[in-house]
Amino acid sequence: QVQLVESGGGLVQAGGSLRLSCAASRSIFSFNALGWYRQAPGKQRELVATEITSRSTTFADSVKGRFTISRDNAKNTIYLQMNSLKPEDTAVYYCNAADRWGTYWGQGTQVTVSS
Repeated sequence: QVQLVESGGGLVQAGGSLRLSCAASRSIFSFNALGWYRQAPGKQRELVATEITSRSTTFADSVKGRFTISRDNAKNTIYLQMNSLKPEDTAVYYCNAADRWGTYWGQGTQVTVSS
């Protein structure tokens, strides 16, 4: 069973930065896709950023130019660097990984941006 453990969420003022981490229980090379989603209260879960086979990366329009995704293969960890945060970025952020056998989710980490 794959485990994804997020960390790094918290409360930050608008304009600030946070870096989220997602540690996987096995090599991240084994996944076809890795990424981040978020869910705000009363809204559907939405894509934030996804990396397909270490090559192409897709970002939601709302975060382009502010968020970046990166990885540390030795630590089996992916990161979401969030800069210039806005109150509308407030949500629970979930790590996501996919391979040929299924899709996996972390437990989520809360990000709250105050105005």
